[in-house]
Amino acid sequence: MNALLTAWRASRVLPVGAVRVLASVGATLAWHRPGKAVRRLEDNLHRVTGLTGSALRDLSKESLQSVSRYYAEALTLDRFSASQVDARVRLEGYEPVQELLTTSPTGVVAVLSHSGNWDLVGAYASPRIIPVTAVAEVLKPREMYDRFVAMREDVGIRVLGHEGGATFRELIRIAKNERTLICLLADRDLSGSGVEVTMWGHGVKVAPGPAALSVATGAPLVPVHVRYEPLHGARRRAAGSPWGVVLSFGAALDASDLDVPRDERVAALSQQWATWMGDMIAAHPADWHMLQRFGWTS
Repeated sequence: MNALLTAWRASRVLPVGAVRVLASVGATLAWHRPGKAVRRLEDNLHRVTGLTGSALRDLSKESLQSVSRYYAEALTLDRFSASQVDARVRLEGYEPVQELLTTSPTGVVAVLSHSGNWDLVGAYASPRIIPVTAVAEVLKPREMYDRFVAMREDVGIRVLGHEGGATFRELIRIAKNERTLICLLADRDLSGSGVEVTMWGHGVKVAPGPAALSVATGAPLVPVHVRYEPLHGARRRAAGSPWGVVLSFGAALDASDLDVPRDERVAALSQQWATWMGDMIAAHPADWHMLQRFGWTS
Protein backbone atom coordinates (compact mmCIF):
# COMPACT_ATOMS: atom_id res chain seq x y z
CA MET A 1 0.00 0.00 0.00
CA ASN A 2 1.19 3.49 -0.78
CA ALA A 3 3.04 4.92 2.23
CA LEU A 4 1.35 8.30 1.94
CA LEU A 5 -2.08 6.69 1.90
CA THR A 6 -1.15 4.70 5.04
CA ALA A 7 -0.02 7.94 6.70
CA TRP A 8 -3.29 9.60 5.70
CA ARG A 9 -5.38 6.85 7.26
CA ALA A 10 -3.33 6.93 10.44
CA SER A 11 -3.67 10.72 10.65
CA ARG A 12 -7.46 10.37 10.73
CA VAL A 13 -7.38 8.57 14.08
CA LEU A 14 -4.25 9.89 15.81
CA PRO A 15 -4.00 13.17 17.74
CA VAL A 16 -2.35 15.99 15.78
CA GLY A 17 0.63 15.98 18.17
CA ALA A 18 1.18 12.26 17.58
CA VAL A 19 1.13 12.74 13.80
CA ARG A 20 3.77 15.44 14.19
CA VAL A 21 6.00 13.22 16.35
CA LEU A 22 5.74 10.22 14.02
CA ALA A 23 6.54 12.36 10.99
CA SER A 24 9.60 13.74 12.77
CA VAL A 25 10.80 10.25 13.71
CA GLY A 26 10.36 9.12 10.12
CA ALA A 27 12.47 12.04 8.90
CA THR A 28 15.22 11.19 11.37
CA LEU A 29 15.29 7.56 10.25
CA ALA A 30 15.40 8.61 6.60
CA TRP A 31 18.35 10.91 7.31
CA HIS A 32 20.32 8.16 9.08
CA ARG A 33 19.76 5.74 6.18
CA PRO A 34 19.71 8.08 3.19
CA GLY A 35 17.98 6.70 0.11
CA LYS A 36 17.67 8.20 -3.35
CA ALA A 37 15.34 11.01 -2.29
CA VAL A 38 17.64 12.16 0.51
CA ARG A 39 20.67 12.03 -1.77
CA ARG A 40 18.81 14.15 -4.32
CA LEU A 41 17.87 16.62 -1.60
CA GLU A 42 21.50 16.95 -0.56
CA ASP A 43 22.65 17.40 -4.15
CA ASN A 44 20.05 20.14 -4.66
CA LEU A 45 21.00 21.86 -1.40
CA HIS A 46 24.69 21.66 -2.32
CA ARG A 47 24.03 23.48 -5.59
CA VAL A 48 22.09 26.20 -3.78
CA THR A 49 24.48 26.72 -0.86
CA GLY A 50 27.84 25.29 -1.92
CA LEU A 51 27.96 23.32 1.35
CA THR A 52 29.66 19.92 1.51
CA GLY A 53 30.51 17.28 4.10
CA SER A 54 29.11 17.53 7.61
CA ALA A 55 27.70 21.02 7.03
CA LEU A 56 25.61 19.71 4.14
CA ARG A 57 24.50 16.71 6.18
CA ASP A 58 23.42 19.01 9.01
CA LEU A 59 21.41 21.11 6.57
CA SER A 60 19.74 18.07 5.03
CA LYS A 61 18.77 16.87 8.51
CA GLU A 62 17.14 20.21 9.22
CA SER A 63 15.45 20.15 5.82
CA LEU A 64 13.99 16.69 6.34
CA GLN A 65 12.49 17.88 9.61
CA SER A 66 10.91 20.76 7.67
CA VAL A 67 9.54 18.25 5.17
CA SER A 68 8.09 16.14 7.99
CA ARG A 69 6.52 19.27 9.46
CA TYR A 70 4.82 20.00 6.14
CA TYR A 71 3.39 16.50 5.75
CA ALA A 72 2.18 16.37 9.35
CA GLU A 73 0.37 19.66 8.82
CA ALA A 74 -0.93 18.77 5.36
CA LEU A 75 -2.42 15.53 6.68
CA THR A 76 -4.24 17.37 9.48
CA LEU A 77 -5.01 20.69 7.79
CA ASP A 78 -8.75 20.22 8.11
CA ARG A 79 -8.38 19.95 11.90
CA PHE A 80 -6.96 23.48 12.35
CA SER A 81 -9.39 26.03 13.74
CA ALA A 82 -9.59 29.50 12.17
CA SER A 83 -7.83 30.99 15.21
CA GLN A 84 -5.01 28.43 14.94
CA VAL A 85 -4.50 29.29 11.26
CA ASP A 86 -4.39 32.98 12.17
CA ALA A 87 -1.76 32.36 14.85
CA ARG A 88 0.41 30.22 12.56
CA VAL A 89 0.78 32.72 9.71
CA ARG A 90 2.80 35.94 9.65
CA LEU A 91 2.89 38.18 6.57
CA GLU A 92 6.02 39.83 5.22
CA GLY A 93 6.17 42.32 2.35
CA TYR A 94 2.38 42.38 2.15
CA GLU A 95 1.74 46.14 2.18
CA PRO A 96 2.99 46.83 -1.40
CA VAL A 97 0.64 44.18 -2.85
CA GLN A 98 -2.25 44.51 -0.40
CA GLU A 99 -4.36 46.81 -2.57
CA LEU A 100 -3.82 44.62 -5.63
CA LEU A 101 -4.85 41.44 -3.84
CA THR A 102 -7.86 42.92 -2.08
CA THR A 103 -9.32 45.02 -4.92
CA SER A 104 -8.42 43.25 -8.18
CA PRO A 105 -11.69 42.39 -10.01
CA THR A 106 -10.02 39.53 -11.89
CA GLY A 107 -7.30 36.97 -11.30
CA VAL A 108 -3.82 37.47 -9.88
CA VAL A 109 -1.13 34.84 -10.49
CA ALA A 110 1.02 33.78 -7.51
CA VAL A 111 4.17 31.80 -8.23
CA LEU A 112 5.49 29.65 -5.37
CA SER A 113 8.32 27.24 -4.70
CA HIS A 114 8.14 23.94 -2.82
CA SER A 115 9.02 25.71 0.42
CA GLY A 116 7.36 25.68 3.82
CA ASN A 117 3.66 24.85 3.94
CA TRP A 118 1.95 26.19 0.81
CA ASP A 119 -1.36 24.53 1.74
CA LEU A 120 -1.49 26.60 4.92
CA VAL A 121 -1.07 29.69 2.73
CA GLY A 122 -4.25 28.80 0.86
CA ALA A 123 -6.15 28.07 4.06
CA TYR A 124 -5.09 31.46 5.40
CA ALA A 125 -5.56 33.57 2.27
CA SER A 126 -8.90 32.24 0.98
CA PRO A 127 -11.13 33.62 3.75
CA ARG A 128 -8.92 36.60 4.71
CA ILE A 129 -7.36 38.09 1.56
CA ILE A 130 -8.60 36.61 -1.72
CA PRO A 131 -10.12 33.27 -2.83
CA VAL A 132 -7.39 30.80 -3.81
CA THR A 133 -7.24 28.53 -6.85
CA ALA A 134 -4.43 25.96 -7.03
CA VAL A 135 -3.18 23.35 -9.48
CA ALA A 136 -2.09 20.02 -7.98
CA GLU A 137 -0.06 17.16 -9.35
CA VAL A 138 -2.33 14.12 -9.71
CA LEU A 139 -0.94 11.68 -7.12
CA LYS A 140 -1.01 7.91 -7.22
CA PRO A 141 -2.98 6.15 -5.93
CA ARG A 142 -5.90 8.28 -7.11
CA GLU A 143 -7.59 7.83 -3.74
CA MET A 144 -4.78 9.81 -2.12
CA TYR A 145 -5.14 12.64 -4.61
CA ASP A 146 -8.91 12.76 -4.16
CA ARG A 147 -8.56 12.91 -0.38
CA PHE A 148 -6.06 15.76 -0.53
CA VAL A 149 -8.26 17.69 -2.95
CA ALA A 150 -11.30 17.23 -0.70
CA MET A 151 -9.37 18.44 2.35
CA ARG A 152 -8.03 21.50 0.52
CA GLU A 153 -11.49 22.37 -0.72
CA ASP A 154 -12.81 22.03 2.83
CA VAL A 155 -10.50 24.89 3.89
CA GLY A 156 -11.46 27.06 0.92
CA ILE A 157 -8.89 26.17 -1.76
CA ARG A 158 -10.26 25.34 -5.22
CA VAL A 159 -8.05 22.66 -6.80
CA LEU A 160 -7.55 21.81 -10.46
CA GLY A 161 -5.67 18.65 -11.42
CA HIS A 162 -2.54 19.07 -13.55
CA GLU A 163 -3.96 17.91 -16.89
CA GLY A 164 -1.81 19.83 -19.37
CA GLY A 165 -3.41 22.08 -21.98
CA ALA A 166 -6.95 21.66 -20.73
CA THR A 167 -5.96 22.94 -17.29
CA PHE A 168 -4.14 25.92 -18.77
CA ARG A 169 -7.19 26.89 -20.85
CA GLU A 170 -9.34 26.71 -17.73
CA LEU A 171 -6.84 28.90 -15.86
CA ILE A 172 -7.04 31.49 -18.64
CA ARG A 173 -10.82 31.55 -18.30
CA ILE A 174 -10.60 31.88 -14.52
CA ALA A 175 -7.94 34.60 -14.63
CA LYS A 176 -10.01 36.72 -17.01
CA ASN A 177 -13.35 36.33 -15.27
CA GLU A 178 -12.93 35.64 -11.56
CA ARG A 179 -11.39 37.40 -8.59
CA THR A 180 -8.97 34.76 -7.33
CA LEU A 181 -5.32 34.18 -6.49
CA ILE A 182 -4.09 31.45 -8.84
CA CYS A 183 -1.30 29.73 -6.91
CA LEU A 184 1.18 27.79 -9.04
CA LEU A 185 4.20 25.87 -7.76
CA ALA A 186 6.77 26.50 -10.45
CA ASP A 187 10.30 25.76 -9.26
CA ARG A 188 9.90 22.17 -10.50
CA ASP A 189 8.74 21.78 -14.09
CA LEU A 190 6.17 19.02 -14.67
CA SER A 191 5.21 20.07 -18.20
CA GLY A 192 8.30 18.83 -20.02
CA SER A 193 8.53 22.22 -21.74
CA GLY A 194 10.30 24.20 -19.03
CA VAL A 195 11.82 27.61 -19.62
CA GLU A 196 15.49 28.05 -18.75
CA VAL A 197 16.46 30.66 -16.17
CA THR A 198 19.46 31.33 -13.98
CA MET A 199 19.24 30.53 -10.26
CA TRP A 200 22.18 30.34 -7.80
CA GLY A 201 24.59 30.74 -10.72
CA HIS A 202 23.22 27.63 -12.49
CA GLY A 203 21.01 27.11 -15.49
CA VAL A 204 17.65 25.76 -14.33
CA LYS A 205 14.43 24.81 -16.09
CA VAL A 206 11.30 26.02 -14.31
CA ALA A 207 7.63 25.71 -15.12
CA PRO A 208 6.52 28.21 -17.79
CA GLY A 209 2.90 28.26 -16.55
CA PRO A 210 2.86 31.32 -14.23
CA ALA A 211 4.58 33.62 -16.71
CA ALA A 212 2.64 32.21 -19.67
CA LEU A 213 -0.66 32.74 -17.84
CA SER A 214 0.31 36.30 -16.94
CA VAL A 215 1.33 37.08 -20.52
CA ALA A 216 -1.81 35.48 -21.99
CA THR A 217 -4.28 37.25 -19.69
CA GLY A 218 -2.55 40.42 -18.51
CA ALA A 219 -2.91 39.24 -14.90
CA PRO A 220 -0.19 40.55 -12.57
CA LEU A 221 2.26 37.97 -11.25
CA VAL A 222 3.27 38.00 -7.57
CA PRO A 223 6.13 35.77 -6.35
CA VAL A 224 5.41 34.22 -2.95
CA HIS A 225 7.75 32.33 -0.63
CA VAL A 226 6.84 30.38 2.52
CA ARG A 227 9.19 29.42 5.32
CA TYR A 228 8.85 28.09 8.85
CA GLU A 229 9.61 29.99 12.04
CA PRO A 230 9.51 28.82 15.68
CA LEU A 231 6.66 30.19 17.78
CA HIS A 232 6.84 31.32 21.40
CA GLY A 233 4.57 32.45 24.18
CA ALA A 234 0.98 33.42 23.47
CA ARG A 235 1.27 32.88 19.74
CA ARG A 236 2.53 29.33 20.24
CA ARG A 237 -0.34 28.56 22.61
CA ALA A 238 -2.88 30.03 20.19
CA ALA A 239 -1.42 28.10 17.25
CA GLY A 240 -1.38 24.78 19.06
CA SER A 241 2.01 24.20 17.47
CA PRO A 242 5.65 25.10 18.07
CA TRP A 243 5.93 26.23 14.44
CA GLY A 244 4.35 28.88 12.24
CA VAL A 245 5.02 30.09 8.72
CA VAL A 246 6.16 33.38 7.24
CA LEU A 247 4.32 34.26 4.04
CA SER A 248 6.62 36.56 2.05
CA PHE A 249 5.43 38.55 -0.96
CA GLY A 250 7.66 39.87 -3.72
CA ALA A 251 6.83 42.91 -5.84
CA ALA A 252 4.01 42.43 -8.36
CA LEU A 253 5.35 41.87 -11.89
CA ASP A 254 3.59 43.04 -15.05
CA ALA A 255 4.46 41.43 -18.38
CA SER A 256 3.44 44.57 -20.25
CA ASP A 257 6.27 46.46 -18.54
CA LEU A 258 8.90 44.25 -20.15
CA ASP A 259 10.91 45.88 -22.92
CA VAL A 260 11.22 42.70 -24.97
CA PRO A 261 9.32 41.23 -27.94
CA ARG A 262 6.09 39.47 -26.95
CA ASP A 263 7.46 36.02 -27.81
CA GLU A 264 10.28 36.58 -25.29
CA ARG A 265 8.09 37.77 -22.42
CA VAL A 266 7.52 34.35 -20.84
CA ALA A 267 11.26 33.78 -20.51
CA ALA A 268 11.93 37.31 -19.26
CA LEU A 269 9.10 37.24 -16.72
CA SER A 270 10.18 33.79 -15.53
CA GLN A 271 13.68 35.11 -14.94
CA GLN A 272 12.29 37.98 -12.88
CA TRP A 273 10.39 35.78 -10.45
CA ALA A 274 13.16 33.16 -10.42
CA THR A 275 15.74 35.76 -9.35
CA TRP A 276 13.62 36.79 -6.36
CA MET A 277 12.70 33.21 -5.49
CA GLY A 278 16.29 32.03 -5.77
CA ASP A 279 17.36 34.66 -3.25
CA MET A 280 14.60 33.61 -0.85
CA ILE A 281 15.44 29.90 -1.11
CA ALA A 282 19.14 30.63 -0.62
CA ALA A 283 18.31 32.62 2.51
CA HIS A 284 16.14 29.77 3.88
CA PRO A 285 17.42 26.56 2.24
CA ALA A 286 16.25 24.18 4.98
CA ASP A 287 12.62 24.89 4.07
CA TRP A 288 13.07 24.05 0.37
CA HIS A 289 11.54 20.58 0.01
CA MET A 290 13.19 19.47 -3.21
CA LEU A 291 13.70 15.72 -2.81
CA GLN A 292 12.87 15.10 -6.48
CA ARG A 293 15.00 15.41 -9.57
CA PHE A 294 15.43 19.14 -10.24
CA GLY A 295 15.78 20.87 -13.60
CA TRP A 296 19.49 21.67 -13.51
CA THR A 297 20.94 22.38 -16.94
CA SER A 298 24.40 23.51 -15.84
